[in-house]
This record gives sequence, C-alpha cells and structure tokens, in this order.
Amino acid sequence: MGKNKLKHFAEMETFTNVFQKATVLKGKWNEVFFQNNNPITLELGCGKGEYSLALASLYPERNFIGIDIKGARIWRGAKTALEEGLKNVCFLRAQIDHLPEYFEPNSIDEIWLTFSDPHPPLHEAKKRLTSPKFISIYRQVLKPNGIIHLKTDSTILYEYTLEIIEELKLKMIYHSADIYSSELYDKILEAKTYYENMHLKLGKTIKYVKFGL
Repeated sequence: MGKNKLKHFAEMETFTNVFQKATVLKGKWNEVFFQNNNPITLELGCGKGEYSLALASLYPERNFIGIDIKGARIWRGAKTALEEGLKNVCFLRAQIDHLPEYFEPNSIDEIWLTFSDPHPPLHEAKKRLTSPKFISIYRQVLKPNGIIHLKTDSTILYEYTLEIIEELKLKMIYHSADIYSSELYDKILEAKTYYENMHLKLGKTIKYVKFGL
C-alpha cells in the first residue's frame, strides 16, 4: 500500500463524517449523525463521492450517505465535505450487499447508482447493481414508494436494467438512452462524477433510468 493511501486511511480515522463497521447506527442515522428527520438518499459505489456532495449542496433539506468499500476513494469525498461544511452528507465504508446490516426496513427514500461497473460478461450479470439479487436487497431498506436512479454510459447495463424492470414488474418512471438530448430537465441530473465528465469528453451518451419497486 502506498504512503498516500496509508496517510489517507490514518486521516480518515479522525473524520467525523466517515463510518466503518457502523452497524450500531442502524436505525439511528438521523438521530446520531444528521440530527434531523430529513429523508435519506444513498449513493451506492460512490467512489470519490462527487454525486453525494453535489446532491448535498443542491438539497440541504435532505440527507445523503455515500457508500463504497474502497476507503481511499471515500477519503476524498469526506475531506471535501468537511472543508465545505456540508453537514447533510456522510460516508460509509461497506459492501453494498450488506445494506440491511446498516439500515432499517423502510428507512431509505432514494438510491443512486452512478456509473456502476457494468460487468459486461454475461456470466457476471448477477454482480450488476440492478440485478435481481441487488433489487431484493434494496427492497429491504427502501420505503414502499422509494426511488432508484441509474446513470451510466454502459448500453449493456442500461438495457439490462430495462429488462429487469420488465421481468420483475417494477414501476418504470422514466428512462432515456441519451439523457442530455432528452426532453427531461431536472437539476438533480446536473451533478456529474469524474467518470461522467470523462465519458462525455469521449463523446459517449449518458443513459438514465428512474424506477420504483
């Protein structure tokens, strides 16, 4: 492990907005960290947390939790949040398939999947974050009217998600194979991750799906 990673891990131990093995916060996120009763949105596989940070800035009346297993990435988002004084966002280092260990049933309002690994090989489809396996996990924490958002540059993941929504008879709200050329305008889509900006520079189109369970 490089010196910078070691330094970042050590620094994260002092951050008040980063949690690891935080099962004790199950059912207490609003009470213990946010200290309000505002709705909670999760960004899964948040990377450096650009989307969580952007959403927290856009919606101060909501709470956001960025989740990723890679601590070196979370360090950047958490440090920026502290520097900018964003108190409605924090970060959890955890595996996504362990969500029910950290959140009560019917406690999450929205989930964002931003440029998740599409796992192109067909035999890895179950690893995709919109696979039936993960949909069943989201059911355990989302509120009955909860929403899932997917932004991706991957045609494979986009089309696969549409198929799963139909197969599982989920509630399709909106989808576009080229969101920035569509008729939909929503300031929530203006937030862009490092990877999204990189994809746009390469001329790729950004797909978007909004659905409920």
